[in-house]
Amino acid sequence: MSAIDDACDSYDRQLRLPWREHLSGAEKVWMLTYRPDHERRLRQRLSRFETATVGAGRHWRLIDISDEFERWIGAHEYRDEYLAEPENLEFGALDDFADQLGSNVRAQLRMSDGDTVAALLGAASLFGLTRLSRLIVEVSSDIPGRFLVFFPGSRDENNYRLLDGHDGFDYLAVPIN
Repeated sequence: MSAIDDACDSYDRQLRLPWREHLSGAEKVWMLTYRPDHERRLRQRLSRFETATVGAGRHWRLIDISDEFERWIGAHEYRDEYLAEPENLEFGALDDFADQLGSNVRAQLRMSDGDTVAALLGAASLFGLTRLSRLIVEVSSDIPGRFLVFFPGSRDENNYRLLDGHDGFDYLAVPIN
């Protein structure tokens, strides 16, 4: 059995526990950590997570942010200037991207209900652009059910490091691994 299959089994066990009501948004976040080099394996087995969710009597909503930056920059009026001189992105434009990303994710969360697992895929695509912690904090008040974050990186207690890179963030999230 692969590490991703083990993670899915752990997710299934967590999913079948009774869901407490009246949690803060941060407590509705589930962090499923896996090795960054297992990203393709995880994507190949996403249907297992959906099947487990539906089998537990819950709803599934996949929120894939993998290409959000490409869509944002592609539609930006200063796209050509930013692509010619990427260092100019640091002067406020990346904050605009992070705000737009948060709005997009919140809109998808609002289409869910209290029995929905909204699964965030593509966290690695944010590396170097914005912090995943910023996104989670920004959308946490709009999580109706549970927010499963597929997290390619490592965890030491509640400290998570995306892609095992820069200093991690101490989440209140429920760890699944």
